Amino acid sequence: MTNTALLLVDLQNDFCKGGALEVLDSESVISTANNVITYCQQQNIVVIASQDWHPADHLSFAVNSGTQVGTEGNLNGLRQIWWPVHCVQHQKGAQFHPALNQSAIQATFQKGINATIDSYSAFFDNDHQHATQLDRWLTENKIKHLYIMGLATDYCVKFTVLDAVQLGYQVTVIQDGCRGVNLHPEDSHNALQEMVLAGAKLITSSDLLTQSMIVTNALS
Repeated sequence: MTNTALLLVDLQNDFCKGGALEVLDSESVISTANNVITYCQQQNIVVIASQDWHPADHLSFAVNSGTQVGTEGNLNGLRQIWWPVHCVQHQKGAQFHPALNQSAIQATFQKGINATIDSYSAFFDNDHQHATQLDRWLTENKIKHLYIMGLATDYCVKFTVLDAVQLGYQVTVIQDGCRGVNLHPEDSHNALQEMVLAGAKLITSSDLLTQSMIVTNALS
């Protein structure tokens, strides 16, 4: 195994077509993910995933907080977007999309389990007081570089990338493998720019595949 991993962020039914918190054009992300997974298997790059895994009484759900979906407020001292009920533990919406090559995923890291606080990043709850097992696992497996893609650009992908950079990982974002919620039209664009300013690199899946072809041709 190389010191690189592909981290798939929240490629779950509720964020895809027909889901409770559908992200537009999410189906193309699943297709891109499968192409990148094939590349990673060829290059001996480990594939891992994060999974939103909320209890039904999660306070980020508008219905549990007496608020309206899409509005902003405060939850335990932190800025909060109020969401529809989504990715509830053990329910269909929390499952990975059926078209995703799930057999390639070697480890899954669940987040958003604490009902009193949201968790966008695959590394930490939003207060950064409680961590998932992701950083420990990456350290134990000597992973230094992360390819990151998934849903949604302006929330879970962005905060995962920012935390990864802060933790010292080299981060490459596969931007055509991301789509955003875009409560405001420029949210995804701004999120990508924020990632770059933090130190992440942006590429496309085509860049990866082209690079692989160049290496293959050079060796043949």
